Amino acid sequence: MERKNSPPTPTRRGANVEKKPGDPGGSGGEAEAAEMGTYKCCIFFTRRFALGEASTPEDVRTLFSRFSGGTPYMGVDELRRYLAATGEPDADGDGEMDGAERIVDRMLQGRSRTPRFGKPALTVDDFHSFLFSEELNPPIRQAKVHHDMNAPLSHYFIYTGHNSYLTGNQLSSDCSDAPIIKALQIGVRVIELDMWPNSSKDDIDILHGRTLTAPVSLMKCLTSIKEYAFVASPYPVIITLEDHLTSDLQAKVAKMVLEVFGDILYYPESKHLQEFPSPEALKGRVLLSTKPPKEYLEAKGGTMKDRGTEPKFSKGENEESAWGREVPDIQDELQDANKHQDDLLYRERDVDEDDEKKACKNAPLEYKHLITIKAGKPKGSLVDALKSDPDKVRRLSLSEQELAKVAARHGPNIVSFTQRNLLRIYPKGTRFNSSNYNPFLGWVHGAQMVAFNMQGYGRALWLMNGFYKANGGCGYVKKPDFLMQTCPDGKVFDPTADLPVKTTLKVKVYMGDGWQQDFKQTHFDSYSPPDFYVKVGIAGVPSDSAMKKTRVVEDSWVPVWEEQFTFQLTVPEIALLRVEVHEYDVNEDDFGGQTVLPVSELWPGVRTVPLFDHQGIKFKSVKLLMSFEFV
Repeated sequence: MERKNSPPTPTRRGANVEKKPGDPGGSGGEAEAAEMGTYKCCIFFTRRFALGEASTPEDVRTLFSRFSGGTPYMGVDELRRYLAATGEPDADGDGEMDGAERIVDRMLQGRSRTPRFGKPALTVDDFHSFLFSEELNPPIRQAKVHHDMNAPLSHYFIYTGHNSYLTGNQLSSDCSDAPIIKALQIGVRVIELDMWPNSSKDDIDILHGRTLTAPVSLMKCLTSIKEYAFVASPYPVIITLEDHLTSDLQAKVAKMVLEVFGDILYYPESKHLQEFPSPEALKGRVLLSTKPPKEYLEAKGGTMKDRGTEPKFSKGENEESAWGREVPDIQDELQDANKHQDDLLYRERDVDEDDEKKACKNAPLEYKHLITIKAGKPKGSLVDALKSDPDKVRRLSLSEQELAKVAARHGPNIVSFTQRNLLRIYPKGTRFNSSNYNPFLGWVHGAQMVAFNMQGYGRALWLMNGFYKANGGCGYVKKPDFLMQTCPDGKVFDPTADLPVKTTLKVKVYMGDGWQQDFKQTHFDSYSPPDFYVKVGIAGVPSDSAMKKTRVVEDSWVPVWEEQFTFQLTVPEIALLRVEVHEYDVNEDDFGGQTVLPVSELWPGVRTVPLFDHQGIKFKSVKLLMSFEFV
């Protein structure tokens, strides 16, 4: 976004010079053009800004001096000591060339020069370049799965999609296998498909019922799931089916599923599971989950298309608008839910268990047998639905609104339920623009399947994608022990209780770079280089959540802040570090990048933090140099 105000006068920092055409040096030469950023100001003036590189931060020089023994060069042995001190796993090497040797070799190749001495060594500038390399010095432990993967599925948070087949909004976008493929490629492990009879009622379509969404065939979706299921992770893919089919079409679904997946389809021998299998035991397998199959009933009142209505978005609710909104605080949501309590928690739900039993009886035997994770809403109130059955495990689905209401008064009941059973949370029906909610409302209560619209974007989705960077990005994150423990007195974790501080995280933002490579010169400002600042914060339980920001650095493509922030954490196990870069503008600040990182996975020390755009696509060059310290 360009500035809307009039062209500024050259008063800031004195780093620019105004030239009129014809003035000495006004046209400049090739060397000057390479060193100056030129901005046209009205018709008669140009402004040139020095584009010099930022100097090496003092903390980096201190580190270099400490590990090089005060000499101007750091050899392989000294770098190896630095890597070991900062927790690098392969600092001592496990092959022909260890981590330190690879880094020195890479940096010297990049510099295209030969060191003065016989042994390869780094200068302080080389060391800074290494630290500011995303490939050589990432911020989190990305490479391997390191959680115990042998516990039941209920012990894990699972990367879950909602209406996975939609390409855009919930009312009129096309249905396709493309968003399913994209979700699987980033590690999503739960794919949702809504099954409806086609117009001739002899085949199965996937679409968002009673809307204008154009369908895609079930077979196409199943085939794509099989092809891409394990490209990002070897751990199981769960297909949640929303079933609106007649018994003959259910039989057809069973035939399709067996035909497509064959031996990789997992289903148990017993009618009910007493405990879910582990992700490790289910490696490379596909599972089905659905409510007990129901006899298909015609939709009352017809579809939107039948009624001749068009989807309407309220002001600000189009697909492009949601990314800039701040994620609502879960404490505020719980308080609001508590203020507006109705009889939802205690009234009988509109589900008749007898009807479901009849539906099961009418469903084809083979179809019922293929469903591993059975879901349903037992007869009774919402609070009753959270009672565990010692003889079997199941999946329960709640909307984000239902979750907030029950969590406001019965949070520990949810935690107890999720220790053995699966809880799926889904977006409220009014999120027509495919926006999302605060996932921590589900996570702090142990909900495994916090279902998100992956085709949308925004701060809530940034949190979701950042959370699942943990554990090697495999799509399964083991729940902290405190969510799985029950005290002798029967009490479980209460996220609203006052909790002691477990650790303090210090985050320092040194500098940023890469915008000049990834953006046009006038993307942020027509008349000068950008004025960047950084927002740094924590997302987590209410007591941990905070957001702070640096000062604005004016007129610089390579801003240097060197500012430190301190965060006291009561539940660091599920906390996320939020980082956003914005460009200051008089009217509306521009967006310069973002990332979200699991606090539990941060590597202490000075690290390179790559940034992503608002849709979650990584920039080619934009990055920050930051440091992390736990005290």
